[in-house]
Parts: sequence; C-alpha cells; structure tokens
Amino acid sequence: MFFDEFDFEPGIQDAVDAMNFKECTPIQEQAIPVIMEGRDIIGVAQTGTGKTAAYLLPVLNSLTRGGYPENAVNCVIMSPTRELAQQIDQQVEGFSYFASVSSVAVYGGNDGIRFEQEKRGMAMGADILIATPGRLISHLSLGNCDLSKVSFFILDEADRMLDMGFHDDIMQIVARLPKKRQTLLFSATMPDEIQKLANQILNNPVEIKLAVSKPAEKILQAAYVCYETQKVPVIQSLFEDKKERRVIIFASSKLKVKEITKTLKRLGMNVGEMHSDLEQVQRDEIMYQFRSGKISVLVATDIVSRGIDIDDIDLVINFDVPHDAEDYVHRIGRTARAGSDGCAITFISPDEQTQFASIESLIEREVYKIPLPEEFGDAPEYNPRRRNGRGGRSSNGGGRHGAKSNGFRGGRRNR
Repeated sequence: MFFDEFDFEPGIQDAVDAMNFKECTPIQEQAIPVIMEGRDIIGVAQTGTGKTAAYLLPVLNSLTRGGYPENAVNCVIMSPTRELAQQIDQQVEGFSYFASVSSVAVYGGNDGIRFEQEKRGMAMGADILIATPGRLISHLSLGNCDLSKVSFFILDEADRMLDMGFHDDIMQIVARLPKKRQTLLFSATMPDEIQKLANQILNNPVEIKLAVSKPAEKILQAAYVCYETQKVPVIQSLFEDKKERRVIIFASSKLKVKEITKTLKRLGMNVGEMHSDLEQVQRDEIMYQFRSGKISVLVATDIVSRGIDIDDIDLVINFDVPHDAEDYVHRIGRTARAGSDGCAITFISPDEQTQFASIESLIEREVYKIPLPEEFGDAPEYNPRRRNGRGGRSSNGGGRHGAKSNGFRGGRRNR
C-alpha cells in the first residue's frame, strides 16, 4: 500500500512526498486506517518498522483538519527516554512542515532555561506535547500544563517505560486526561504488564501484532565463542581492512562502555561513548557526531538499543550477551533498517553461553558461530548446558572447518 492512498490532507501529503515516503511498512498499512477511524489500538512490532510514522501521520492529519481547541494541548506522546522524545519531535517537525501544527518536547537532563522554555511552550498551547514521564509529572505538579482538552494520548515504547518503572507516573498522567480520548499504545513486546496497562487505559482497542520478538530477516547474525580477553582483539581484526563503516558496540554496563572506549581509542579507532553518566548536552553532541559521520563507532549501553532512528548502521556488536533475550532483538534491530542489509555479531564468553542459548530459543534459530582465528588462541567450547565450559575448540564454530562456506574470515565476508 502507498501513502497517497490514505487521502491525507494536502499539507500532510506534501510533507510525506517531500520526505520521500512512498510505500507503507506493514505496521503503517494496518495501523493508519484504524487510527483514522478513531479507534484505540495496541500496536506490537519490532523496532525499525515505522511505528512512529504509523501514529504521527493520522494524528497530524486529524489536527490539520481542525475542530480541536485552540491554544490547548490536543495530543500527548509519552516516550521512555530523552533521545526518543527528541527523535519524535524531529519527525513531528518534518511531517507538519506544510501544516499549522505546533509541538513542544519536554524531557529531563537540562538546565533551568530549558525548563522555562518548555513551560512557555505549553502555556502557549502547543498542539502536540512529547514528554518523558518524570519531566511531565514535574510540570504537572507545578501547574505548568493543562491536559484537560487532550484528544490523543500515545504511549511509544510502552514496554520500555514499564521496564524503567514508569507505571505509576503514567497512571498519574492518565488521571489528568479526559475520559473521552483516543489512546494508542505501541510496544515492541507484549508481556503481561503491557496487557494489564492496556486494559486500564484503552477502550475496546484493535490489536495489531507483527513479527513479535523476531529480528529483521535482512540482519546477518553471527557470533564468536571466545574468552573475555579475546573480545577486543576480535574487534580490532574486524577493522583491519580500514573500510569506513558505522558500528554500534553494546556493553552491559556504563563502566564497561568507558573501558572499551578507552581501549579502542588507544588502538586509533574513531570512537565515542553513550551512557547515563553523560549530561544531556554531551549525549546530544555524541549523537550528532555519530549521525554526521564524525564518529564511526559508538560504544553504548542499552540506552540506544530502542527507538533511536539511524538508518545506515552497518554492524552491531554485542560485546556482552544481553541479560534479557528481548534486548538482543532490540540491539540488533539498530541495523538493517529501512530495507537495508546489516550484520550483528555477538561475543559469547563461557559465563554467557546459557544466556545466548535462551536468545536462540527466543528467535527460533541457531546463530552461526564464526571460527575464532587461530592467532587468538584456543576458544571455549560452546556447550550452554554445561555452564562455564572451558578448553578446546567446539565443533560448532570453535574449529577451523566451515569458515569459507559461510563467507566469513575474521568476522568479515570474503568479497
């Protein structure tokens, strides 16, 4: 289905055309008509499938048609992180470029000047309010924001918000909303907690579920079974050809991120770091440098595993196996976006083998184990049933055979 089949208002269609949006993704094709009918929905789809446009376009279209209170907040979009809130705000700006719809983004981690700017934006009656839960609660408690005329309430990355402990904040915000409203809940997963939340705040919703907990088909997935001390040398080997590529390396903690970044900088790599210890202005600068190509490798915690819209990531490296199997899907979902190809490589130490086996069970496939080059020494055997297995080269990727048939040598496809 194509976007020009939705009969959008001219200003919205002009923006869609200007942004070169032509063919809909499955979540957009199914969600947009339902939202335009005024129904509540639960939309479940993996990251990188176009969920933001799926809810923004029909809501902006309705606001453009008019009939909503002037100088009032008509739509509230909740986001779990500042980065996602900023990204949504940018997309609102793009899609509403030819329409008279205003927006303000409200998120923490800024100085008092930013807080006052947010206050003024809400007082002037921005049509769309994009907010993280904690920051919006702060404004509500000070009487800076009136949500009594809201017609659209949207929860983006709802599962992530619950994971971060925002359930009570969400319910406080819901209590300030009118009973008569359209509520849209989008999530990458559908755990019991999301279903309970949906039952509390949605009215007879339409459920749209697509490819839950499955990585995109175009992601080439592989892994190295290795010891902790072999992980950095493997990364170094992946960059031996000096080819420019955009890479995200995920690590399990901010301390590990800092250590990896220092090590890779000493090796002469063009690398930046992203974690919760950075001030917001530092985060913004790092993301700008990464998007603009000034930094080619970003080492990060799971702070960027969801909702950050960068379409041309060539490679995702899991330096550590994520503790939650769902997080694996979100991490590697940073690559192979917008129909492109991508690669995801995971390092599996002896202590992480059971966790990785859980991931393979979740995604219902066995991930190919790249033979570790002999110059790195012996690799652990991959035997997730025996925790902390040591020694020897496993027959599944730990030996030398099979490397050429799978197109890998030292982690690169032979060309």
